[in-house]
Amino acid sequence: MRLQLSLTPCAGNSLLPVNYQYPLSAVIYRIIQQADEKYAAFLHDRGYRLDNGKSFKLFSFSDLRVPFRIQGDRLHINGSPASLTISFHIDEAAANFIRGLFINQQFDIADKISRAQFSVTQVQLLPDFFTSLQIAEPEVVLQPLSPLVVGRKNSKGNYDYLSPADADFSDRLILNLLEKYKAAYNNHDDLESLKEKMSVQVISPRQDIKSRLITIKAFTPEQTQIRGFTRFRMKVKAPKPLLELAMNAGLGLYNAQGMGCVEITQ
Repeated sequence: MRLQLSLTPCAGNSLLPVNYQYPLSAVIYRIIQQADEKYAAFLHDRGYRLDNGKSFKLFSFSDLRVPFRIQGDRLHINGSPASLTISFHIDEAAANFIRGLFINQQFDIADKISRAQFSVTQVQLLPDFFTSLQIAEPEVVLQPLSPLVVGRKNSKGNYDYLSPADADFSDRLILNLLEKYKAAYNNHDDLESLKEKMSVQVISPRQDIKSRLITIKAFTPEQTQIRGFTRFRMKVKAPKPLLELAMNAGLGLYNAQGMGCVEITQ
């Protein structure tokens, strides 16, 4: 399920943290919690787990699209409207319920220095590209709506973040999506056989790809930095359920922090 939120910035609250992804994620949790505390707690505390303890939230959101100018580590909002895409991997019966939670909401995106306030003026349920598609293993062109983070664990157990130009990028992206699939459906099919049906080919020139460093949990003891990549396109071929999962849950790492939200393009 994918939602398009139309937003109006409220006058007098025009400074947005550059690293707004974590506080925006907290806003989404709070809105869900107002109507369904159990689901919100499940997403926040546990998520969909694998046997090895790794878990996935299976939702993501795009960059906030709003006119701004950079002012130090702040984004000064200087126009409207604004919009935001949010995606959830939930069953179809819950789609209208979740959509209703966001209608007429007003929320703040804030850190210890500044805040920006927005009103939700419209919530549109975006069509599912795959509903009428009869092809079992389609190929689509995807582009990130927010930084796409792909990592390879190093000898210290930390991630080395990979550019789409890296030779390991495609394999790591596919492995992460297969793990999400296994967690979402408790599916113990042979993942290697599924992997053989999948491919990722980055089709943008190396010089067009942009890198962005994002700080998560800024101004807290848990502050950390991650690196994501934007402004590129990739051809992705996979069984339809895996592509649906990619569209709804996001690709790569840190999806619930607003990373790896993607859309189908030409």
